[in-house]
Amino acid sequence: MSDQAEYVPPKVWVWDKDSGGRFANINRPIAGPTHDKDLPVGKHPLQLYSLGTPNGVKVTVMLEELLAAGHSGAEYDAWLINIGEGDQFSSGYVAANPNSKIPVLVDRSGTEPIRVFESGAILIHLAEKFGAFLPTETAKRAETLSWLMWQMGSAPFLGGGFGHFYAYAPTKQEYPINRYAMEVKRQMDVLDRRLAESEYIAGADYTIADMAIWPWYGALAKGLVYDAGEFLQVHEYKNVQRWTDQLATRPAVKRGRMVNRVTGDPASQLRERHDASDFDLRTQDKLEAAE
Repeated sequence: MSDQAEYVPPKVWVWDKDSGGRFANINRPIAGPTHDKDLPVGKHPLQLYSLGTPNGVKVTVMLEELLAAGHSGAEYDAWLINIGEGDQFSSGYVAANPNSKIPVLVDRSGTEPIRVFESGAILIHLAEKFGAFLPTETAKRAETLSWLMWQMGSAPFLGGGFGHFYAYAPTKQEYPINRYAMEVKRQMDVLDRRLAESEYIAGADYTIADMAIWPWYGALAKGLVYDAGEFLQVHEYKNVQRWTDQLATRPAVKRGRMVNRVTGDPASQLRERHDASDFDLRTQDKLEAAE
């Protein structure tokens, strides 16, 4: 165990703005807006306000898959929410999502706008709206929703637990890293065993369960998050690797990964998406070349 001095919690916790690691500037123990700013509204029925994190990618992959399947009503505007600059705390964003997390969808296809926040809720809303990627047969639907909820409940241990203490905390601490590494490896084993018996997460069909799990655990399987691939020996999960590679070849997945992305190869970054042609005309490399 570490020889660091043991932390003794005070009787009453007090917010220390100087602690919290990499994201201390946006973490706070209160909700609500910090500034007044309305959300922009584009021309399409669906307005997405997001960032190309795993939770954001879930939704952009779903939207691109719907369009690829011929659902023209799934056309969308994707607006960039820069969480590092506090965009999620604007009055307009908080009105759409009182939890101030990305993503949030505003469905303007009906007579009144409908706000949908939490990525899993957005996937269900879109699946039910368009009758796609969520089985209607009772047992298959239950299996799909079970795995979707598995992801929603499990990913915080990967991101907020392992990712925080391994990659972002001010100091490396043995106990939390070991605790969350053990849990993440258990989760990967859950997926690996499931994918040993099934082509996709929920069965023979590609569903919103795959779209929810792939951005988190597919990225982990390829060592693309937290620089932890070797540490967690992710190559050992052969079935997860097979599934990850399989989904990565889908054109809609490739496009969905680009939307609202602000890191990596500029050619892979489509920071805002307002038209299908933007993938060819408005990636970051082209915008920078035109300046």
